[in-house]
Amino acid sequence: MSTSAQKIAFITGANRGIGFETAKGLGALGITVIIGARDTTKGEIAAKKIQALGYQAEAIHYDADQAQSANQGFEHLNKHYGKLDILVNNAGINQEQLMGRNNSSTVSIDTLQQTFHSNLFAVIELTQKLLPLIKKSEAGRIVNLSSILGSLTLHSMPNSPIDPAKAFAYNASKTALNVYTVHLAHELRETSIKVNSAHPGWVKTELGGDNAPMELADGGKTSVQLATLDSKGANGGFFHDGETLPW
Repeated sequence: MSTSAQKIAFITGANRGIGFETAKGLGALGITVIIGARDTTKGEIAAKKIQALGYQAEAIHYDADQAQSANQGFEHLNKHYGKLDILVNNAGINQEQLMGRNNSSTVSIDTLQQTFHSNLFAVIELTQKLLPLIKKSEAGRIVNLSSILGSLTLHSMPNSPIDPAKAFAYNASKTALNVYTVHLAHELRETSIKVNSAHPGWVKTELGGDNAPMELADGGKTSVQLATLDSKGANGGFFHDGETLPW
């Protein structure tokens, strides 16, 4: 059991990529990080890497596709920590070609359902389940990993900087996730909890590819910023590296 002063963070999909960098960044600030991973072995390897840096970390099983996963996460966190200070909804999927193609007229319902399940419905389910623990924190923070590709403003503007990226299922799931951020932040506005969406940037990950301009080491920067906002920090916003993004 942690002391009340010790901050606890749960990051989904944190055994690699942006989630792992987020876990390292939070660990460096003295926050105990709980790595959620589909593959428990890979999660434990990631936790040991963070522990080797001198930070507090452990791994638990979390799979957005398994119905009991959110319940199991709640039970573990409640039993061992009794609260949750930070939830980073990092896990997500993409099943489409992101660049150079508009598939709005051909994308399958199956792709839409799978993408929305992982990128939206599972996020909502987990957040709702863990919210009682977040409410026990003196300053709860919820960070939803979105994408600039979810911005309707940028997609619809003339000479859009993201014009080539029209993967409908992925983009629409992130737009919907942003709606959830706005609505949940509004509901919790009178509490000490802050809810924000993060665009991590185009990062060299398995999803981002080798042509991405950002190095992996910087991929968790925005999530860490939003996870550690002070009492005057933003609520219900969409950010990348301290800059506000348009909805």
